[in-house]
Amino acid sequence: MTSIAPAARPRIAAIDIARGVAIVAMIIYHFSWDLAFLGFVNFDPTQSLPWVIFQKSIVGTFIFLTGVSLVLGHGETIRWRPFGRRFAMILGAALFISAGTYAFNPSTFVYFGVLHAIALFSLLGLAFLSAPLVLILALATVLIGLQFFVQSPLFGEKLWSWIGLWDAPPPTEDLVPIFPWFGVTLLGIAAARWALATRVRPANPTDLSGAPAQPDADPAEVSSVATRIARYKGTSAPARALAKLGRWSLVIYVLHQPILIGILMGLASLTGISETRRAENFLASCQSSCIQTAPDAAYCTAYCACTLDSIEADNLWPMLESPQRTPEQDIALSDLTNQCAAQVLDEMLVTPQAE
Repeated sequence: MTSIAPAARPRIAAIDIARGVAIVAMIIYHFSWDLAFLGFVNFDPTQSLPWVIFQKSIVGTFIFLTGVSLVLGHGETIRWRPFGRRFAMILGAALFISAGTYAFNPSTFVYFGVLHAIALFSLLGLAFLSAPLVLILALATVLIGLQFFVQSPLFGEKLWSWIGLWDAPPPTEDLVPIFPWFGVTLLGIAAARWALATRVRPANPTDLSGAPAQPDADPAEVSSVATRIARYKGTSAPARALAKLGRWSLVIYVLHQPILIGILMGLASLTGISETRRAENFLASCQSSCIQTAPDAAYCTAYCACTLDSIEADNLWPMLESPQRTPEQDIALSDLTNQCAAQVLDEMLVTPQAE
């Protein structure tokens, strides 16, 4: 999220701007997720392919820049003191995220999200700052590609899910495992080292015939790709704003979601929209499932209405919406639905006789 380099070193505006763009994009994604979670919109960004791609590209940008920042901050000589300070900041922020999300929802709390991954990948990435580029690229290919060939239920358990390679991910709001994401960090390391090593000559002016109008540039004028990028100052107002956001991306990342969710929860409480949307979604889902097994619209309407009334009367929403329920909770829900089914059938049988 933030450069590993200490503040004493000159910052590269292009890197800060890229990080600023990523943090703005993440705020947009989280705002959309919050709207869906609280019922303001009947839409789930986690189930929409364009939004999933959008979210993955945001994570990929932060992870890629982690590798770039390692190279720019250290080169081939690890500067342990500033690294330790920055590592402690990122790890502390990651633990804060874990504690906050656990308090919000223990069953889906973030135990290895973006910040946890950046902390670990920064540490692991130190071993590759002077490794051969061929080795780095080969390992990155394996880390990114192996998930398409190796999958196991073992890695779907929370204890091992931070590795990746699962057949189905465990319930959590954010999970950035080693496979494939450390491969993206390695790509960032390789790209930064290539940019530092690749030399570019200034283009020679040509006449209309295409022949050079002057001799080749002086060797002293030859500069690396990284130097060319570093010369970009980003003086426009949008660029300066994005660069500033990029410099404060760690603080913004930690604070923006509690602020967003707090404001929206207040609005939801005032308008009652969450309860209304939740009930509407439940009825739609219930009737869709019911009609597949009992093709009687009147029965399904009455059955789902009875079930919803029971859930609201006993305040069973937390149990119903939990991604993982105990066997006792499953039995309780099964008893509730069976009672509603029996009640609706009895009413449908009695009503014709009364007429």
